[in-house]
Amino acid sequence: MLKGFDPEAVLTTIARERINFTLFVPTMIYVLLDHPALDKTDLSSLELVLYGASAMSPSRLVEGIERIGPVFSQLYGQTECYPVSVLRKADHDPKTPELFLSCGFPITACEVRILDDDDQEVKTGEAGEICVRAPHVMAEYWKRPDITAETLKNGWVHTGDIARKDERGYMFILDRKKDMIVSGGFNIFPREVEDVLSQHADVAMVAVVGIPDEKWGESVTAIVVPREGARPDPDELINLVKTRKGSAHAPKQIQFVKQLPMTGVGKVDKKVLRAGFWSGRDRMVG
Repeated sequence: MLKGFDPEAVLTTIARERINFTLFVPTMIYVLLDHPALDKTDLSSLELVLYGASAMSPSRLVEGIERIGPVFSQLYGQTECYPVSVLRKADHDPKTPELFLSCGFPITACEVRILDDDDQEVKTGEAGEICVRAPHVMAEYWKRPDITAETLKNGWVHTGDIARKDERGYMFILDRKKDMIVSGGFNIFPREVEDVLSQHADVAMVAVVGIPDEKWGESVTAIVVPREGARPDPDELINLVKTRKGSAHAPKQIQFVKQLPMTGVGKVDKKVLRAGFWSGRDRMVG
């Protein structure tokens, strides 16, 4: 058992102990892919690499499959109910890259519905909140009946994750409900913009937030960590989103940083990112 994440120690341990199963968050996989020792390390023992906790860049996932092997599988869930769904190894096929944006199918034990604000099931392809009923959902939040009542309704956990389901049954998370940006009357889910930008060859990581804007209410801002040695063109990134998603989704500005703030579980800390823009204003930072 390793004490913390050290990329060189992880690679050495996998090779020495012939590890066949491990679990990472996406940022850990990115660090391994960028480590100079990766291609010199024998990782042939790996049979399954589970990842989760946050979305993974499709382009980096392809890179992982090419350099580490077809060993990846994704689990989606929350502390309140984990796991909810799985994207199997068989779904990680470079011939069907659109599935790299999916969180997969519900597991056998989970009953999953995608509901609108009136708790009615949405049609295939429409956005709604992922709601889950299963034997392993939480009982309650300790001594917080108010939050429990908001999250747990008639045995269904309301996850706060907005998603759509395609005709095959694959679920695609659009974003956290509280992270939605309202710009000029349009509802914009940051993850849709992040998914486009993360496919650019010069982008290592990206986070999209809404910042105060007198004209639009909120404007879409992308905070980008470039790949080592790369110098992405802001206009090129903006036009990429405009072409794929339309003008409303295109960032009004791009900021380049060396690293993004992370939570203790390896997720980008958007609360910290937004706080710098919203400090002293009336809007609450979720």
